[in-house]
This record gives sequence, C-alpha cells and structure tokens, in this order.
Amino acid sequence: MKLSEIKTHLKELKSIGFQLPNGELVAPHFHVTEVGSVKKDFIDCGGKVRSESVINFQLWEEQDYDHRLHPEKLLNIIELSEKIFEFDDLEIEVEYQGKDTIGKYNLDFDGKNFLLTSKLTACLALDACGIPAEKPRIKISDLQSNICAPGSGCC
Repeated sequence: MKLSEIKTHLKELKSIGFQLPNGELVAPHFHVTEVGSVKKDFIDCGGKVRSESVINFQLWEEQDYDHRLHPEKLLNIIELSEKIFEFDDLEIEVEYQGKDTIGKYNLDFDGKNFLLTSKLTACLALDACGIPAEKPRIKISDLQSNICAPGSGCC
C-alpha cells in the first residue's frame, strides 16, 4: 500500500485496527511511534547496485490503555511528516515487535483493518547465481495421449 492509499482509508475510518498475518489483531492501545523514510543502498549477489526506499511506520504497544490512536491523529502525523521530509508516494513498510524480534510487514487493507502481510526474501540475481528457473508443472492428464507411445523416445 502506498502512502496516498493509507491517507484515503484513514479519512473513511472511525477507528484503526492492524491485523497480523496469523489473524490476530494488534492490541487496540498501540501507538505509531515513528513515521519516516528508509532508503537502502546495496549490491545484490550478482554484483548489481540497487536502491530501495519505503515509508516506514513503527507500531508499539505498551500498557497505556487510556490512549488510543484515532484515524485523524495518525493522518495528522503522516501529513506533518510529509511536510518535513517531503516524502514521495512510496510503499509502506510496518515494523512491529513480535514475541522474539521486530517483524517487518507490507501493508494492505480489507475495508475494516489494515493488514500486516508477510514479506519474503528473494535472490534478485537468479541468472547470475546459476539458480535454475522453476520448471513448469505439467499434469500427465494434459499431455497428448500419443506422446509416450512406443517408439516416441519418452520411455
């Protein structure tokens, strides 16, 4: 989800909920403790120089049950951040403290809650690493009946 999209959703909500990939909701007394931009410059395993930038939100929950973050408050924090840092309309990455470590998530929306969706690592230089492309899966039933006929070289 891009920054412009979360702003649109926040304008339509009466309360904010974040849902983890396992379906659990982040405690309703969470705070967004940071809104910022993160730029990562790196070289992939194939030697290509790359750069990635995201808008980063950090969710935090503590035992402050008397304060809730309302949509208009988060919208104000985002707009203030945009003025100060002159953000581009980038994808949002969310950091959230799990049981053992901080998790990083992509962000989606289901019409009610913001969904923290899993991020995955990947090799960005498959061709340079010699990792073969995944072979297409073929159903035997989809093959022509004469493809494995005697003398075809199939068997």
